[in-house]
Amino acid sequence: MKHQIRHLKRRDRKLAKVIEKINLEPLMKTNNHFRHLVESIISQQLSVKAADTITTRFIKLFAKKKIAKFPTPKDILKTRKNVLRSAGISGQKASYIRNIARAKIDFKKIKQMGDEEVIVELTKIKGIGRWTAEMFLMFSLQRDDVFSCGDLGLLNGMKKVYGLRKHPSRRQVEKITAKWKPYRTLAARYLWASLDNNG
Repeated sequence: MKHQIRHLKRRDRKLAKVIEKINLEPLMKTNNHFRHLVESIISQQLSVKAADTITTRFIKLFAKKKIAKFPTPKDILKTRKNVLRSAGISGQKASYIRNIARAKIDFKKIKQMGDEEVIVELTKIKGIGRWTAEMFLMFSLQRDDVFSCGDLGLLNGMKKVYGLRKHPSRRQVEKITAKWKPYRTLAARYLWASLDNNG
């Protein structure tokens, strides 16, 4: 991570100022890629707090002997949609989660694919759009060079860091992010963090 930080600071002075103020922790390794996709669906268009509450309720639906662990695809498919909804999940999201469980995703195969190939493969499943696939690449597979051009938080971060009057255009985004390659994922994490930093 130190090498990536040095690269970003060297390539972009404005981002360097953000990096100086924020202490980012390295991402924790994850092997439960199915869980990440399900949680991404739950968190769509929700605040972090609301998403965490619903995710906790969702996991508790599958608790056995008071031990709550994340359900397997089989667990989810054996559970009625109205039971999933009782955790606070919308009917549409419950359908999407069941679609993911039904898809029998080969995560070993997914790991061997390039970034765009992963996006194409995952977006074949109804309920997974480009944004969800990009978040999966960034946080579950932990790919180094992913940037979600359609993420509102990242656009807000760019607007703040670069002193723009409005959200950057796609062309502006591509021009700015080109400087960060091949570590756009870390740059994105700093942009998100900048929104919580008043400096």
